[in-house]
Amino acid sequence: MAQAPYIRHSNTARVFRKLFRSKLSLFGIIILTVTILVAIFAPLVAPYDHTEANLLATFQKPSSSHPMGTDELGRDVFSRIIQGSRITIVVGVVAVLIAMVPGVVLGLIAGYYQGKVDTVISGILDAIWAFPTLILALAICAVLGPGLPNILLAIGIVYIPGFARVVRSMVLSVREMEYVEGAKAIGLNDFEIIFRYILPNISSVIIVQTSLNAAQAIIAEASLSFLGLGIQAPQASWGSMLKTGYQYISMASWLSIFPGLCILIIVLGLNFLGDGLRDALDVRIRTD
Repeated sequence: MAQAPYIRHSNTARVFRKLFRSKLSLFGIIILTVTILVAIFAPLVAPYDHTEANLLATFQKPSSSHPMGTDELGRDVFSRIIQGSRITIVVGVVAVLIAMVPGVVLGLIAGYYQGKVDTVISGILDAIWAFPTLILALAICAVLGPGLPNILLAIGIVYIPGFARVVRSMVLSVREMEYVEGAKAIGLNDFEIIFRYILPNISSVIIVQTSLNAAQAIIAEASLSFLGLGIQAPQASWGSMLKTGYQYISMASWLSIFPGLCILIIVLGLNFLGDGLRDALDVRIRTD
């Protein structure tokens, strides 16, 4: 028993060594950290008010005073990119949490109890899964209306089956392990077995799924905003900036290039981080 804390510390240190040893996962960590810091300190970092219009300075090319140029209303694109990072982080965290919590619970219940319970839950999830993700999110936003809360709810709902299916498949294999059988033999109830023995042993899969779904949620938000069902003016989001830039792409290409690059970089960073977490948490992969 005295060695358990050392073992936990050793495992944690091993995971971090493997994670930071990968250049791609390190790139993902840096991108995510920078984006979070920019979002937190957006009012201090942004050189201008992101809603401030100046009709005498419309469509200015990138310059020292406006590093990413100005838009059709003379607003500083750089300031709006910084403000849009807040929407990106909120979507990547809140929408994924909305999907993860019910998805994990449903997956645990379906995988552990199996039988009719599994059939009912899997049938409902398959019905949701049958619709293309973006189409279903569009339908939900069309019913609820545009706005950040509705976007978060729509994106969260469409990603619930993804979490549930992954968790269910892991529980089906873990529940047959000897330590689970031993927990049943000593009289532990289902709740204790699930949350003390099964959930901790599949937590690494949930962590990886969370990072990958965060990237997908950001793309979904950008798509919804681009189609006009997402963030509305005067709020700034990278998707809505893409929509505006598309209208002027022939005369002011920077309006599309910069928000598009931001979406590309954060999505790549999260995917690289997810791949790095998958390798670092996989005990079968030995790099040290």
